[in-house]
Amino acid sequence: MSMAARAHERATGQVAATRRARTVLLWSVGLALLLPRIPLLSVLAVPLMWLSTVAHELGHGLTALALGGRLEHFVIRPDGSGTAFTSTSGGDVVGALVSAGGLLGPAIVAGLWFMLGRRPAAARVCLGLFGAGLVAAAALVADPGFSQAYLGVVGGLALLAAALVSAAWTQFILVFLAVQLALSVFTRGDYLFTAVAESSAGAMPSDVAVMARHLGGPFWLWGLACGLVSLAVLLAGLWFYTRGETRVSLGSLRARGR
Repeated sequence: MSMAARAHERATGQVAATRRARTVLLWSVGLALLLPRIPLLSVLAVPLMWLSTVAHELGHGLTALALGGRLEHFVIRPDGSGTAFTSTSGGDVVGALVSAGGLLGPAIVAGLWFMLGRRPAAARVCLGLFGAGLVAAAALVADPGFSQAYLGVVGGLALLAAALVSAAWTQFILVFLAVQLALSVFTRGDYLFTAVAESSAGAMPSDVAVMARHLGGPFWLWGLACGLVSLAVLLAGLWFYTRGETRVSLGSLRARGR
């Protein structure tokens, strides 16, 4: 096979992968929107909401670890709230960044999953790592009881899916979960503009209120900043997912057709 023929075959494959990825995204968005409206499937909406809480609390914990601190443990509650218990040193900037890490966590995870979910093989690896990470978190830092059980079950299911189902299905699962996390950025966005977080554990300062305490300024300003960063991360992930190779692929096909 000539170099031109190989280039044409590679470009054709890239265009096919782009179209397949877009189809997977459309099905994922459609299912995510229909899920709460289908009686037999609406029960899944709550466990999916808990997933965004996991991303939020682990966002706090991983940010603390990245800045030289520790994640002692974290709690996920059935009402969708959660708390991460971290220890850090470094002053106000570090404290503010740890708070921001939770607010940006769902968007960062969703954006990363969109990027990795573009290819079925990469989606399988990502889903496996996700499952392993949840199982490890359940064993090491999750609060005993509900938090540990939820992370263990979801992590175990993700590992089984990564090992047993087809690459195409792992791509769909990962992209569907990314869509759920992306939607949670908006459906739970009111938390960015409140000074007090209410939950079954009681009232406590919200993350944006903690950021304002560390850095000054009104809490809503930090909420707006985190919201804009989250939106930018999601748009970047979606852009890569839907257009990352399209121009190169189509350009190669046109060059072949001349």
